[in-house]
Amino acid sequence: MEINPQIHEEMPQPNNHVALQTHKSGRSKKKLILLFFNIILLLVGGVGSPLILRTYFVHGGNRMWFSAFLQTAGFPFLLIPLIFSFLQRRSDNRSSLISLTPPLLFYCTILGLITGVSDYLYSYGMSFLPVSTSALLSSTQLGFTAVFAFFIVKQKFNASSINAVVLLTFGAVVLGVHASGDRPNGETKAKYNIGFLMTLGAAVVYGLVLPLVELMYKYAKKEVTYQLVMEMQFIIGLSATVFCVIGMAINKDFEAIGREAKLYRLGQAEYYLVVFFSTVIAQFFFLGMVGTIKYSSALLSGVIIAVCIPVTEVLAVFFFHEKFSGEKGVALALSLWGTGSYFYGEYNDHKRRKNANAMEVQLPVSIVST
Repeated sequence: MEINPQIHEEMPQPNNHVALQTHKSGRSKKKLILLFFNIILLLVGGVGSPLILRTYFVHGGNRMWFSAFLQTAGFPFLLIPLIFSFLQRRSDNRSSLISLTPPLLFYCTILGLITGVSDYLYSYGMSFLPVSTSALLSSTQLGFTAVFAFFIVKQKFNASSINAVVLLTFGAVVLGVHASGDRPNGETKAKYNIGFLMTLGAAVVYGLVLPLVELMYKYAKKEVTYQLVMEMQFIIGLSATVFCVIGMAINKDFEAIGREAKLYRLGQAEYYLVVFFSTVIAQFFFLGMVGTIKYSSALLSGVIIAVCIPVTEVLAVFFFHEKFSGEKGVALALSLWGTGSYFYGEYNDHKRRKNANAMEVQLPVSIVST
């Protein structure tokens, strides 16, 4: 028996193959760590942002465009990690210090304008609705995300992800049974209904944004690094903020901010603290969102946002003394069940991929004989 020399040279060596699998395993662990980090950012922003925004309105704030502006105005904070990244790239003598290409710049600008619309709708709704009702309506964005992701990025669903979407959506429906009973004292029915529709509209628009971000990653035509993710979010935040600044100028919000701060019931200094932390926490949300999409999918990002809903409900009871009814308890249980179902399915998929890679390493190399 003879081994064909040409075929022998083309065969991958077992040691090299094992090294390749080890390298892939290392990259997978790094990806999981970054995914976990972005999920934490998304959770902090998703829970904290509606609470602090509601704090702004409850204690005397009433500028819709200004509150929308606060949701993306923290984008300059991204300059801190970006500057370190630029310095690192310059020390490595890399040809390009900026990863963003002109087409990506254009796409990010468009996404920023859409985000600005969503921010305004959400802020308008939040001004008239209690946190519990606003959170309920925001949770419906998971269903919109799932539908848009199916058509835009061809999202594949397994039994666990379908179960998660159904449970989380059903939890929102359970909360909605007695949503009208949460109308704040002194709030007219007309304003309540307007806030209801505005918040629902924000959920639809943002349900569209998440798959569009994932689509942008797929057609980036270059490696999507975390630096590129931050650059994209910087442009999205800048574009959304400019959109809101134009609205503020038309609505004469700049002249009203000083007066509003003086009349703020918590105090003038506390007013500016609320404003500052609104921008910071909202930036956690947006950066965590685009990072989670980068290292996983738009659907997971939607699931994490939905997870924030019942947590926000519970915290609203303590901070704003909202009622925690039996329906909210059921919704919390359904949310935890749906989230657990999703991550259980992801764990099984990861385990199957890991076993498949291990079997690939152990398979003997075929020898062609003549």
